[in-house]
Amino acid sequence: MTLNSYPFEDEKEENSKPIGRYPVPYKKDLPFDIVELMEEMERTTGFLPNVFKVLSYRPSEFRAFFAYYNAIYNKETGRLSKADKELIIVVTSLRERCLYSVVVHSALYRVYSKNPGLSDQVCINWRKSDLSAREKAMVEFALAISQADDITEDHFKKLEMHGFDREDAWDIATITAFYAMANRLVHFIDIIPNKGYYSLGRNNDTKQIENELTAPEV
Repeated sequence: MTLNSYPFEDEKEENSKPIGRYPVPYKKDLPFDIVELMEEMERTTGFLPNVFKVLSYRPSEFRAFFAYYNAIYNKETGRLSKADKELIIVVTSLRERCLYSVVVHSALYRVYSKNPGLSDQVCINWRKSDLSAREKAMVEFALAISQADDITEDHFKKLEMHGFDREDAWDIATITAFYAMANRLVHFIDIIPNKGYYSLGRNNDTKQIENELTAPEV
């Protein structure tokens, strides 16, 4: 595989520090469908998330990863909003000490919740944050999944008290389980967050950003 110090244009604007332990392939050496997805992501976000670059090292796994992500994250059924899903990802990633996911998904939670202050509260201590009782029940269930607790009927009853049914529980569990895997992969590869995420969603342009974020964001 041919390698390059700057395989993607936006890397020139960051720094020369490697974004992970594995090499990023030349863009021209990647399959067309992967390049097409990357270019769409770069257009909508303004930069290409580092996880895209790193996972392109193994194209077949790249496709499988994003295919499952799209199936559970962008599904049009169920009661979970994108803000709900981002909240689950942030809180479970905090527990797993995954810097990349916390930085990326706290930014996306700012965008979808339209509440930057709440996102900051969640990152410090979600239990003392201004989350609703519904959101806290959802997060508690997600953490039980993340910690591989024994799931009992009591877990489902607590969710049902806040309007969640068994299908919603499945959706919470799949988002949680997927990111448990993703966070461990990120830890192993040592992927660093793009600088652009630190400021994303902190201004009054969240509605415009939300409309543009149509491609996968992992």
